[in-house]
Amino acid sequence: MFQVDVDYLKKAKKRKDHGKVVILVFLTLAGAVSLLPLIYLVCTAFKPPEELFLYPPTFFVKNPTIQNFKDLTAITANSAVPFTRYLFNTILITVCYIFCLVWLLTMTSYPLSKHKFPGKKGLMSLVTTSMMFIASAAGIPAYLIITSIGIDNTYLVYIIPALANTTCLFLMKQFLDTVPNDIFEAGKIDGASEWQLYQKIAIPLLKNAQATVIILTFGGIWGETGTSTTYIYKEQLRTLGFFMSTIGGGIARTGAGAASGLIMTLPSIIIFIINQSRVQDTMAHSGIK
Repeated sequence: MFQVDVDYLKKAKKRKDHGKVVILVFLTLAGAVSLLPLIYLVCTAFKPPEELFLYPPTFFVKNPTIQNFKDLTAITANSAVPFTRYLFNTILITVCYIFCLVWLLTMTSYPLSKHKFPGKKGLMSLVTTSMMFIASAAGIPAYLIITSIGIDNTYLVYIIPALANTTCLFLMKQFLDTVPNDIFEAGKIDGASEWQLYQKIAIPLLKNAQATVIILTFGGIWGETGTSTTYIYKEQLRTLGFFMSTIGGGIARTGAGAASGLIMTLPSIIIFIINQSRVQDTMAHSGIK
C-alpha cells in the first residue's frame, strides 16, 4: 500500500510540473504576441522610404536609418510654435496632473476604506456605477460645465476634469481594504491623531497603489490630444501629443509620423518597466485583474 501511495504522489507531482510548463509556454507566447505592436513600431521608425511603402509590407527593417528622425527634427524646426513650448506644456501638465491625482485619490480612498460615515454606501455605488460609462457619454455636460466655470483655453482644462478618475479611486480603495484595521487601531491606542494615521500608516502602505495609478494614467495625459482640439484655442497651450499627431499627415511624412509615435511611446514604457513589480503587487491585492 505504501508503494502505491508513493507512485501516486510521483505521478501527481509530474502532472503538476507538466501543468506549470504548459502555463509557462502559454504566458510566454502571449507575452511575445503582445510585444509585436511595439516591435513593429520600432522597426517602422527606422525604415527607409523604400521599405515603408513596400507591398506586401515587411515586419522587420532590413536597412535601418535615422532619416525619419532627421525629417521629424526638420518639421519641428519649421513649426510656428517652438517644439520646446509643446514639450514644456506636456511636462507641466503631466507633472501637475499626476501629483494632484495621486494626492487626491490617497486622501479619498483612506476614509472610504477605513471609516464609516453617512452616505458611504451610496457614494461607493455612485463610484462603481460611473465606471460603466465611457467619457464620450458625458461629453456635452462636461463641455457645458467647463465653459461655464471658465477654465477652457487654460492649463486647468487638462487637469481638473481628468481628476475624476473613479477607476483608479476604486483600485486604491480596494488595495487599502486588504490592510488589516488592527494596524490603525494600534495607532489610535498609541495616541496617534487621524492625520498621523493617514500620513504615517496609510500613505506608506499605498505606495504600490500610487505607482500603479501613475502607470495607468501617465500614458493618457502624456499623449493627450482630445482636450487640445475641444477646449484649447491657442496654439501656445497645446500639448506635444497634439503636435505629434499632426506630423503624420500625408505620404511624405509617414516616416516622421512613425518616429514621433516611437518618441511618444517610450516614456510610458520606461515608467512601466521601472514600476512593474509594484503594479503586480497592487493587482494581486486589489481584486482587479
